[in-house]
Amino acid sequence: MARKFLYFVAAMVILVIAGAFVFRVYGDELMEVAFVPETGFTAQQVLETNVYADTGMWLARPELIKGNPALWLPQYLEETDAALPDSKKAAVFFIHPTSFLKKDRWNAPLDDKESQDRARIFLRGQASAFNAVGDVWAPRYRQATLGAFLTEKPEGQQALDAAYQDVLAAFDYFVSEIPDDQPVILAGHSQGSLHLTNLLKDRVAGTPLANRIVAAYVVGWPVSVDTDIPEMGLDICETADQTGCILSWQSFAEPADYGRIIDVYDRTIGFNGEPRKDSKLLCSNPIKGDIDSVAPASSNLGTLVPNDDLSDANLVAGGVPARCDKRGFLLIGDPPEMGPYALPGNNYHVYDYSLFWTNIRADVRRRMTVFLAP
Repeated sequence: MARKFLYFVAAMVILVIAGAFVFRVYGDELMEVAFVPETGFTAQQVLETNVYADTGMWLARPELIKGNPALWLPQYLEETDAALPDSKKAAVFFIHPTSFLKKDRWNAPLDDKESQDRARIFLRGQASAFNAVGDVWAPRYRQATLGAFLTEKPEGQQALDAAYQDVLAAFDYFVSEIPDDQPVILAGHSQGSLHLTNLLKDRVAGTPLANRIVAAYVVGWPVSVDTDIPEMGLDICETADQTGCILSWQSFAEPADYGRIIDVYDRTIGFNGEPRKDSKLLCSNPIKGDIDSVAPASSNLGTLVPNDDLSDANLVAGGVPARCDKRGFLLIGDPPEMGPYALPGNNYHVYDYSLFWTNIRADVRRRMTVFLAP
């Protein structure tokens, strides 16, 4: 699943470069040629946890103010959206999605400016949803290149495993630096959420840290209710005021075509060692904060609609509905106008956070209020 799930993300670039028609005819071949490295995998030096003591190893953390993308806010946000006082803030650990698209190596170098700039764009539209309730920590990591998801070569999984080791080092440093009693929020998107699923399994499940988790937002990555959740250390967020739980969704306009994702997903093995075939995906409704529900567009408090060069965005209320289908995908009605990066099959993966930005912001504030209540 990991090597193939981001198949459609590659289409974003192909569509821009080659046009939709060319993609429909030659999509698989184009993406493999364009993105899968032809070089062998080179093992990376394992980073020591103390490497992340350097603020330069973070795209966002509390000490970083100037140029911190997680502090971005859209204009005209209501004054009632003010941040919580420092004494009540959570520590937010956010893992950014794939931003390295080159094929000259399997893992991104930390000094690749293009991928770092792209990661900052993602953080503005995603991690910013959490900045009212906590200080966002977003590590730089030697992420797997996009091509790692588009091949069955063993190098693809090796690249993902190497990237995860960086995430673990960053997370261990993060936990060591925050107060022992501070609430924690975990979040990610796409490749970041893949790493987050493993982090929950390896660092949260069965530990005292689990009691400090307000919620985990595992967005843009499939999570099996039956084979994954039991091993991830937290319950499903079944209600809007629940804490210590997991949310996850994958956004598709209608008619939705997610057949290729299911084809790959059904061939994978869950965290409990059982096949994921035909298993239900966790589908949180980000408008309502519950699961497997229906919400009208009128309940959407604000979609973050980016401008053409992704340098800014405006909030548009009441534009996008949400409902979970039987398999566990989040359907958003007719295709909304979000920009050029909606993917084939009406896949709105790139906009999983932006579509519901204000509701996510309200959701995490509500859960923090409950968590902090005496």
